[in-house]
Amino acid sequence: MFSRTPTPDTQSPNRARKPAWREHLESILLGVALALVIRAFVIQAYKIPSGSMQPTLLAGDRILVNKFIYRFRAPQRGDVIVFRYPEEPKREFIKRLAAVGGETVALHSGQLVVNGEVIAMPPFDRVTYENRGQLSSPDMALAVPPETYFVLGDNSTSSRDSRYWGFVPKKYLIGKALVIFWPIKRWQVVK
Repeated sequence: MFSRTPTPDTQSPNRARKPAWREHLESILLGVALALVIRAFVIQAYKIPSGSMQPTLLAGDRILVNKFIYRFRAPQRGDVIVFRYPEEPKREFIKRLAAVGGETVALHSGQLVVNGEVIAMPPFDRVTYENRGQLSSPDMALAVPPETYFVLGDNSTSSRDSRYWGFVPKKYLIGKALVIFWPIKRWQVVK
């Protein structure tokens, strides 16, 4: 006939029931472990410390960063990325990806030029890039080495970026900025 699933009252007397405090502790430990795994490999919150990405990101904005997207697709020009700072890898920076390994990059008349072509896509068409650092002359062009990225801040006049300290190695890439979640009045997808 039908078998009946044992209820707690009809379970074997040899099986001891866990104390409530132990069940709560196991639940808390499982929740903490799950949160740490999500933070390490899936998504993480960051606070924007400076105005180098204005007007896209303001100092004090809090964002969520997708840490696994680049396992499935390559970073693309225009992505706002979080990475470890090449000169001090314990620090994390956020900038916009302007060029990838194998491309040449230059700044002419305030515009981003990649492989000899002016990049006329948002936000590159809204920003005036100043010739500074390694690109201090409009006649200069840099070849981006393989497995590296050239990044720029949206606030060109107040951004220390690849123009000054060079390229970001692929191994330093952390993830892609997804949304501004705080303050609530600024909630939006990062573009």
